[in-house]
Amino acid sequence: MGALPVEIKGLWHRYGGSTDDWTLQAIDLKLQSGELVGLLGPSGCGKTTLLRLIAGFETPTRGVVRLHGRDVATPDSSLPPERRGVGMVFQDYALFPHLTAWENTCFGLRRGQDTSRASWLLELLGLERLQQRYPHELSGGQRQRLALARALAPAPSVVLLDEPFSNLDVEVRLRLRSELPSVLSACGASGVLVTHDPEEALAICHRVAVLRDGSLHQCASPRDLVASPATPFVGRFVLQSNVLPVWLESSAGVLRCPLGDLERPDDLDQDSLPDDATVLVAPEAILLQPDPSGEDCVMGREFLGHGWLYRVQSGERQLRLLRPLEEVHDRGLRCHLQLQPGAAVLLHPQRKTLRGLSSRL
Repeated sequence: MGALPVEIKGLWHRYGGSTDDWTLQAIDLKLQSGELVGLLGPSGCGKTTLLRLIAGFETPTRGVVRLHGRDVATPDSSLPPERRGVGMVFQDYALFPHLTAWENTCFGLRRGQDTSRASWLLELLGLERLQQRYPHELSGGQRQRLALARALAPAPSVVLLDEPFSNLDVEVRLRLRSELPSVLSACGASGVLVTHDPEEALAICHRVAVLRDGSLHQCASPRDLVASPATPFVGRFVLQSNVLPVWLESSAGVLRCPLGDLERPDDLDQDSLPDDATVLVAPEAILLQPDPSGEDCVMGREFLGHGWLYRVQSGERQLRLLRPLEEVHDRGLRCHLQLQPGAAVLLHPQRKTLRGLSSRL
C-alpha cells in the first residue's frame, strides 16, 4: 500500500500574535487515494484555512502536513505551493482574463510538455469548441469548468476545491457538482472540497469532515453522519435536526423530552443515560397545530416548494419544523392562515423514534 495522498497530524494554526484565538486545533485527517473528502462547516470554522495549509499558502503553528508520505509543512519548514504537486480551484475561478481558454488550461504546464491531456480535459468538460474564447466570453459554469481543467492539466494527484460552485445558479451548480466525482475519477485524482452546504457534501463526497470553531467534530461517510452523528452540533448542522434534552421517567418507564414521550430503547436504563443527554429530532418529525392556549409561538416560515419550514420558539429553544405541502393545505386554508408568524401553537412528536442519543455540547 502506497503513502496517503494527504495526511494531517496534530495540526494547529492561528493568525497574528494571538495566543488564544486558534483558527484550527488538533486536526487529524487523512485522504485516501481516489477519495473526495468534504470539509463542511459554518463560515469561520477553519475550512478554507485548512485547505490553504494543504496548498502551501499558510504555515502551521504546530503539527505536520504530509503529501504522499513527504512532510511538506511543519512550523519550521514549508514547501512552496508550486512544488507540492496539487491543483487548486478557487471560488472566484481566478482565471487569467488576457488568456484564451486553451492558454488558461495550459498555463501550469512546463515548456515543451505534451498538451494532449489539456485537449482531453477540455473535451471531457465540454469546452472543446470554446478554446479560443476569453474568460469574459464564457458563462459562469463554463468558467468554473475551465478552472477545473486548468487545475487538472498538470496531472496533480490531489485537487483542492474552495467552494467552487457557490457563485453558480442552482441548475448549473447541481449539474457541475454531480459531474465532479466522475471527472476526478477519470483523472485519477483525489480531492478535498470546501463547502458550507450539507446537502452538497452528503451528495458527492466519500467522507465528510465536519468542523466548528477550528475543531474537527466528526469525519465519516455521509451514511454514518446521518445514522450516528458524533455530537449535537453535527446533528444540528448536517441534518438540520433539533437538539432536545431527554430524561428517563423511571416510575413510568418512559423516555421523555420537552415535546412529549419518545420510544425507549430496550438497553436504556437510568444508569446508562447521562444527566445532560440530548436527542436529535428531525424537522419533519414534529407536528404543530394552532392552539390559542399554546405556549409555543411561530417566529417565521418559509415556502420550500415541497412544504413549509417553520421556526417555532419553544421555551428557550428555537426549533425547525418541516411540514409537507399537502398536509398544510389539506387541513384547510383557515388552518394554514393560523400558522403564520405570531401564532400560538402546540407541538408534539410525530414519530416515537430516536435518531440517536448523545451528550450536550
